[in-house]
Amino acid sequence: MTLPSRSQAGLRPGLPAEGPPKWLVLTLAASCGLTVANLYYAQPLLASVARSLHVSTSTAGWLVTVTQAGYVVGMLLLVPLGDRADRRRLVFALLAAAAAALLLAGLAPTFPLLLAGALGSGVASVVAQILLPFAADLSPEQTRGHIVGQVVSGLLAGVLLSRTLASLLADVTSWRVVYLVSAGLMAALALVLRRALPVLRPAVRLSYGQLLRSTAGLVRQHRALRRRA
Repeated sequence: MTLPSRSQAGLRPGLPAEGPPKWLVLTLAASCGLTVANLYYAQPLLASVARSLHVSTSTAGWLVTVTQAGYVVGMLLLVPLGDRADRRRLVFALLAAAAAALLLAGLAPTFPLLLAGALGSGVASVVAQILLPFAADLSPEQTRGHIVGQVVSGLLAGVLLSRTLASLLADVTSWRVVYLVSAGLMAALALVLRRALPVLRPAVRLSYGQLLRSTAGLVRQHRALRRRA
């Protein structure tokens, strides 16, 4: 099978034919790690949140559940948009939304508002699941596995380090600073990726409803997908 030309792939002029430059791969890896970390910051902070907002520890545990539930919603309803929308704009919008949600969480005077911020950050943190296929689409076949593996390594580093870093930062400052720092990082990433990501034409021309139905069809069709899910 012949690889598509640069113009056929819709790449921005100047992108090397051998794939994305090293700095862009590292940027994508760091972005995946920083965004997916938003899903885990709350876990070591529950006792501090409970004391600060005068709720029980079991009630504070809803913070973890709501964040993960938001991620599920984003996976189901937003990630499919990566096949039909300008992914650079989609990533920018989601990172801006994540920054706003984390800012709300960091400044929340009450627990319900903290939950609202956590839900929004969970939904918007699906950026990582948009950047991974983006990296694959930018890569030629012969190096695709290596490049995607590097980006996945960044994602896994975010998962593994997020709880430790959140705990250390909260011990030195407070649980609010964890969310505020992450809000700043999401805002910075939004600006960096808006300039760094090349333009790729949408892969499909389906409507949003057709995209969602096609996702359900894939689940019905592929047993391996159901098992992994």
